[in-house]
Amino acid sequence: MDTQIIPAPIEAAKRFIKDRFPLCDAALLAGSVVRGEATPTSDLDIVIFDCKVKSPYRESLRTFGWPVEVFVHNLHSYKIFFENDAKRARPSLPRMVSEGIVLKDSEILPAIREEAAVIIENGPELWTEKEIEMKRYIITDTLDDFIGSTKRAEELFIANALADLLHEFVLRTNKHWIGNSKWMFRELTKFDPHFANCFVQAFDNYYKNGEKNQVVELADSILEPFGGQLFEGFSIK
Repeated sequence: MDTQIIPAPIEAAKRFIKDRFPLCDAALLAGSVVRGEATPTSDLDIVIFDCKVKSPYRESLRTFGWPVEVFVHNLHSYKIFFENDAKRARPSLPRMVSEGIVLKDSEILPAIREEAAVIIENGPELWTEKEIEMKRYIITDTLDDFIGSTKRAEELFIANALADLLHEFVLRTNKHWIGNSKWMFRELTKFDPHFANCFVQAFDNYYKNGEKNQVVELADSILEPFGGQLFEGFSIK
């Protein structure tokens, strides 16, 4: 029986470009395989720049033994995605472009990569006082639900929401990018490895033992520099 030999990531990506996008202007390989964080289920994240493409699109497929996520942009659409990613404080495309390995170069690529690098370096806009106040209120409300809940099934989902809110609050009030899923921990670690481990320990202890105190203490320590929990007196005008 013949055994398929799966090419290395860069080789597979170059073959993919030659096969599917031979006339594109530029291409990059990004994602976990580039950062040295690949797992057995990792895919190839490939960014394509092609001035002939009318609208940007994303496609998932398998080729040369690899799952591939391809992100195709023209020379206008990527700017819109850069802007939107910066506004939501999750710089997915700027990070892929700034960190990616060049598969196909052109005169347009250095300037695009510089744009991406500047966005990453600058970080997201700081929250206003009103935004911080709103987030304090939402966290307080969620924390009250967490403390008062007596139903384990409900607590699990409240804890998930609370972790997301707390990670967002810490990072945004420190002008740092946020994440979702595995990127929550990655962004917390980039910000402060010790704090990230304390954050994980608090929630891990809750999930394993049902112990809420560490999570409550973590939340209070995060909110304290901004005035602590907020309920009484909060209003929206």
